[in-house]
Amino acid sequence: MKATSGLLEGTVVFEPTLHRTPEGFQAVIFDAEVAAAAGIDPRGFVEESQCRTSRGAVMGLRVRTDGGEGLLVRCAHGAALDVAVDLRPGSATYRLWMTVVLDDVGHRSVWLPPGLAHGFQALSEVSDLCLRTNRVHRAEHETTIRYDDPDLGIPWPLTPRQAGGNGPSVVSLALIEPLLNDWFGALQ
Repeated sequence: MKATSGLLEGTVVFEPTLHRTPEGFQAVIFDAEVAAAAGIDPRGFVEESQCRTSRGAVMGLRVRTDGGEGLLVRCAHGAALDVAVDLRPGSATYRLWMTVVLDDVGHRSVWLPPGLAHGFQALSEVSDLCLRTNRVHRAEHETTIRYDDPDLGIPWPLTPRQAGGNGPSVVSLALIEPLLNDWFGALQ
């Protein structure tokens, strides 16, 4: 498994080595030693969830408002464009965003440290994303930034459809930006 730095400060992209067989393949999709060498505490993961969406659907951009959470994201089935936005005011990559295509062919995964907004768009008919987190999910500490926020200008590859579960708590970056120091300032 190879670990390389992502475009945003503190992000890491993991690329496993696939061992092909006549029946398919075998790949190690998480290696605690490789994660630790990349600066991620593998013992810190406390929850894993899976999200299924259909082609074009956009989930997120979700933000944890009580100090953030670290996410290790991979696509178990299909393909998705994974998006992260740096919301840490003290970060060198503040307000920048990055994308990584995650799929069930290359089996790449991406580590997103606390203080980033996270979202994705399903690129295949069905896409299953698995999210391993370093904090237990708490809906009361979550908000969502509009996927089409003009201050971000994220170019989605497919015509976006807002996926369910993003109801009235969807806000603009401009609305929450004054709160970011309180939410993530201590992380720097």
